[in-house]
Parts: sequence; structure tokens; C-alpha cells
Amino acid sequence: MSKKRTVKSRLKYRQISDYILFMGPSITIFTILFLIPLVGEILYSFTDWNGVAAKFNFVGLYNYIRAFRDKTYWKAMWFTVKFSFFVVVISNLLAFGWALILSKELPLRNFWRALIYVPRIVGGVILGFLWRFIFQNVLVQFGEWSGISWFSQKWFTTPESSFWALVIVMTWTLSGYLMLIYGAGFATISMEYMEAARIDGASRIQVLFKITIPMLTATITRCLFIAINWAMLLYDTNISLTNGNPFRSSEGVTMNIYATAFKSDQMAFGAAKSVIFILIVGAVSFGQFYLTSRKEVEL
Repeated sequence: MSKKRTVKSRLKYRQISDYILFMGPSITIFTILFLIPLVGEILYSFTDWNGVAAKFNFVGLYNYIRAFRDKTYWKAMWFTVKFSFFVVVISNLLAFGWALILSKELPLRNFWRALIYVPRIVGGVILGFLWRFIFQNVLVQFGEWSGISWFSQKWFTTPESSFWALVIVMTWTLSGYLMLIYGAGFATISMEYMEAARIDGASRIQVLFKITIPMLTATITRCLFIAINWAMLLYDTNISLTNGNPFRSSEGVTMNIYATAFKSDQMAFGAAKSVIFILIVGAVSFGQFYLTSRKEVEL
């Protein structure tokens, strides 16, 4: 019995040491870069700290009451929600379509996959400046040459044009990444299902909606989750492309929080706004994940 206990204790010790070895660095980095700042942010949101002073006072829910009364904050929130809706829908539809096409045996298939994915490699700030040049110069000249006024409009002078400029850039960036995830999902679907459906006389549309999409529900769930988080947390491209103009009409929540905390020296107020935003993003993301994951089909 003692030998068996010794072997079991060694195995348990080995498992614990493996967990520490492989999970330890990730948990440590996650704790330092996320958990500790999050706890600090929550604590500061109940104070009047301005981000500079050595002392601060406890003010309770005052910053949260101010946040709920701040019209600019909720205007930015509505912009972010509306922006995220269009980006999530359009980018997922594009990614699904590209993955569906490139799941076939096409010439230079890997080249087209790489070409569509390339925008994701470019950094958000650089991407914003690059597309700002395209909108202000390339598209304007193309519109004047072709006579299509939609291209030749002044993209960053109206709230509508700034909004759609951001949607176009974010969709272009995100859809290539999602395409790879959808492509991996297509690869897991057995061809036996397709062949059986075709033998039974099912059309391509019926195969798509009755077999392919139900089989890809798990992949769709993950792609929606990623797209919602990336769209709602947009900051770098927002500041480099529109900078909130005109008149803060294209300002996302993250830009509003940054302006409050750092530009206005109201760190505690910005922390309260951030906590509210984290709760909203978490509720939307996990709500979507719960609803769509219930419809997943086991392969």
C-alpha cells in the first residue's frame, strides 16, 4: 500500500509541477497585466484621484452617477454599439464567403488566403493613417475620374461619412482573420455529409443552410465573440483615422474614457466609465456566446 501511495503522490506532484511549468507564466502575466490593474481601476473609481496627486478621498458612487449623466459618454457608447453591429455582421459575412470559396480546390488558393489576411498584420495606427490617405486622395481622385460622387465625398467632414469610413477599415482588417477561423471550421466538416445530401437530391443552397451552417455553429460562435470584442474595444484605428471628428461624432467609448482620464486629468472618473464599459462588453460578449453556443452541433 505504501508503494502505491508513493507512486500516486509522485504522479500528483508531477502533474502539479507540469501545471506550474506550463500555466504559471501565463497566469502570472495575466495577473500582472490584467487582474491587478482591473482591481486598482475599480478601487480608484470610488475616489476623486486625478492621476497625479499623492492623496485622494473616497467619494463612493459619485463618479458612477456622473458617468450615467454624461451625455458625451453615452453618445460615444451609442456610436460604439452601432459601429460594432455593422462591423460584426459585415465582417463575418465576408469572412464566411471567402472561406466558403477558398475551401474549394482553386488555383493559388493559399496565395489568396494570405492576401486577404495581410491587413491584419498591419498595426492599427499605421492602418488608420494609410486609409486616411486612401480616403482623402485615392478614392477622391477615383470618384472624380469615374463620376461617382460617393467616392469623391469629403470623408471626414460629416458624422455619416466618418462612421462608414471606420466601418470599412475595421471590416477590411477583421474579415481576413475571421476567414482563417472559418476555413479551419470548413476543414472539420466530413465530405460524407455533403455527398449524402447530394445523393438525396439536395441543392447547394439546401446543403449550405441545412448542413454547412449548422456544422459551423461552434466556429460562428467564436468568430462572433472575437468580432464583438475587437469592434467594441477599438481605439488605435479610431484615433489615427478620424480622431473623433467631426466634433466628437465619431468618438468611440475607449477614446472618450482616455480623454476623460488623461486629457482632463480625471482618472477616477475615467475609471468609473471604464468599469461600466467593461460590464457592458462582458454582458454583450458572454450573452452572445451563451445564446449561440446552445445551437452548436457535435461533428
